Amino acid sequence: MAFPPQLKIAATYMRGGTSKGVFFKLDDLPLAAQTPGPARDKLLLRVIGSPDPYGKHTDGMGGATSSTSKTVILSRSSRADHDVDYLFGQVSIDKPFIDWSGNCGNLTAAVGSFAISNGLVDASRIPDNGTCVVRIWQANIQKTIIAHVPITNGEVQETGDFELDGVTFPAAEVQVEFMDPASDEDAQENGKGGSMFPTGNVVDEFEVPGFGRLQATFINAGIPTIFVNAADIGYTGTELQGAINENADALLKFETLRAHGALKMGLISSIDEAASRQHTPKIAFVAPPADYVSSSGKAINASDIDVLVRAMSMGKLHHAMMGTAAVAIATAAAVPGTLVNLAAGGGDRNQVVFGHPSGTLRVGAEAKQVNSEWTVTKAIMSRSARVLMEGWVRVPQD
Repeated sequence: MAFPPQLKIAATYMRGGTSKGVFFKLDDLPLAAQTPGPARDKLLLRVIGSPDPYGKHTDGMGGATSSTSKTVILSRSSRADHDVDYLFGQVSIDKPFIDWSGNCGNLTAAVGSFAISNGLVDASRIPDNGTCVVRIWQANIQKTIIAHVPITNGEVQETGDFELDGVTFPAAEVQVEFMDPASDEDAQENGKGGSMFPTGNVVDEFEVPGFGRLQATFINAGIPTIFVNAADIGYTGTELQGAINENADALLKFETLRAHGALKMGLISSIDEAASRQHTPKIAFVAPPADYVSSSGKAINASDIDVLVRAMSMGKLHHAMMGTAAVAIATAAAVPGTLVNLAAGGGDRNQVVFGHPSGTLRVGAEAKQVNSEWTVTKAIMSRSARVLMEGWVRVPQD
């Protein structure tokens, strides 16, 4: 029996922040995959190597973790005052679906670099030396993001001395600004209103099987996120991946918490829908500062941080922190009375240093009340990015 040859598709494998993924220009994809739908999803699943019951992604470009099972599609922006449209797909590891419901803040740091290097930014906007300001339209969440990409001799500068906990080697710093990051589209669609706090409160109580009655801060900023106190669910906030990811019962309880939180936020209309919406919302638990040792063996002192945060991504404890969740952390910390703000000591603040499993991260946000509603104008953080490999990805034809 004869089999057709593999497809050959131009692609770039990039690291952005503490994530990495396969980047495509929209018009390089096969025609059937240039529009949303089953053909696109099937192609990208095969690129990554999902679904993989062995959990390895041996026959694809994925890394079998939430941080490395990612795809990005970019094109010149169709919107005024923007350079590039950015669409992100979070690929499930063991199930045949891609979640398009949210953004990847870490890979956002690589979007500007890719756009410049691949002709998606007008040459007139790229300096010979200095910083190129790339205006990104994040299509998943319908938000503007600004990336400040260093340029040397007219090309993207990727090497440098900026160090990011969770990334082994230093690189050039890329500052990313998430403009008006409170994401309200899902809330509006589900009749919960457009508030940054979908319940209208900075702290709520709700019942979760296996945990009982919990306090939580539900927030739409960067990515829909549910914050709970570590102590209320039996943790200290200093946990590393093994303490949770190797405990099947704990993972099941976290998924139950996520599903009930998604229902409370109006992101789903029934608990059953949570299984097909793995990327959002995120679950994070917070605690006051404490000494701990990071996953690399680095000692983190309580005096060096404002708050401890651990976050779940795609059903597992993240090895560092998702960029979009960092936006949620910065925003919640800036609003007095949220669980994040209280764990950080309370009061007014426009930046926070939080401890995560791989180390620490400083993030900032500007929040204010307008007509009794909290809003945030932007959140800022620094990341780094670089090309790991570029050329073509091969995919067996169906």
